[in-house]
Amino acid sequence: MEFPELVRERCSIRAYKPDPVEEEKLAEVLEAARLAPTAGNEQPFQLIVITTAGREAELRRIYNREWFVQPPFVICACGIPEDCAASREPMMRCYIDVAIVMDHLILAATNAGLGTCWIGAFDPQAAREVLGLPRGVEPVAFTPLGYPADGRRPKTRKPLSELVRYERW
Repeated sequence: MEFPELVRERCSIRAYKPDPVEEEKLAEVLEAARLAPTAGNEQPFQLIVITTAGREAELRRIYNREWFVQPPFVICACGIPEDCAASREPMMRCYIDVAIVMDHLILAATNAGLGTCWIGAFDPQAAREVLGLPRGVEPVAFTPLGYPADGRRPKTRKPLSELVRYERW
């Protein structure tokens, strides 16, 4: 798929088929995340791929929506602020780097025919407990990963004239 079409096609999916995701597609999505740029190439992130089958109840402690656990996988993108050694604001820079990684992952998933939904409003304490995160590792975002059960909805976005300014405010 050409990039402009890919960007138009990507949307948040909130209904998934239980169909398995092929290992090759999962690897493709994870490789896109690995190749994402990070400041200073420090790569201050880790991805946790979680199989949902049999873990639905504990995963819903993190984000309590039925559709969150419908697909075969949920992915957690974690930041490691101490790996942002060259930054005065390691937490902020780490979060930005993880956001870039997630964006690559989500676009690659769309390109592979998979659905995702970026989730940032989750219970971080539950995430720490369920995933056994060590001190210094911060859960930043989650996404379910699987085949969409419903069609993609058209995006509603403001026009560029409301979002872009040139030279000054």
